[in-house]
Amino acid sequence: MRKLVVLFLLCSPGMFAQNRRTRPVLPGEDWVQLFNGKDLAGWKEVGKEKWTVENGAIHGNAISKSYGYLETEKTYKDFQLAIRFKCEGTGNSGVFFHTGFKPGTPDVSQGLQFEIDCKIMQHTGGLYGDGRGWIVWPAPENELVVRHGEWNEYLLKVEGNRYISRLNGVLMVDFTDPNPKSSDGTIALQLHSGGEGNMWFKDIWIRDLTKR
Repeated sequence: MRKLVVLFLLCSPGMFAQNRRTRPVLPGEDWVQLFNGKDLAGWKEVGKEKWTVENGAIHGNAISKSYGYLETEKTYKDFQLAIRFKCEGTGNSGVFFHTGFKPGTPDVSQGLQFEIDCKIMQHTGGLYGDGRGWIVWPAPENELVVRHGEWNEYLLKVEGNRYISRLNGVLMVDFTDPNPKSSDGTIALQLHSGGEGNMWFKDIWIRDLTKR
């Protein structure tokens, strides 16, 4: 009996380590950090606007009259995205998904955006793009949820043709697109044309929901 106990104790650490390695990922443990708070690793710039990292946040500063984007190197199909943003300028911004660009240009060839515009009645949380203009707006009573000059919490979900946005804990849009134009692509932060964009982004996390 004593030999069996010793053998069990010797084997146990390896067995437990193996169990930890093979344990399936539990719900909520599959969030991955998209921005490391130090540099723009995993991202690439599109256009001529200025993107820097300052005090653990991405600073997008419009320095031209053109559009500018910061897009992920990876593509995503179905996902949840958590991001915090702050508007300091008067410009318009957004979080694009299923994005594609015309080669060598900041011209979007495909993709929708979850709107960001901290001016009232500009439909932050709504959906725009894919050559169709506005697709859906938040309810009128939710136009005041966004806060200018403060950090806002954005929780976005794309699954198939269903798109959901929550802003500061409030459901803004839950929309099933009857005519989707794109289904895969990068995620991109936008600075609108006009040279007025002054945006901050941080705490960017993604949960890949694509069925493998």
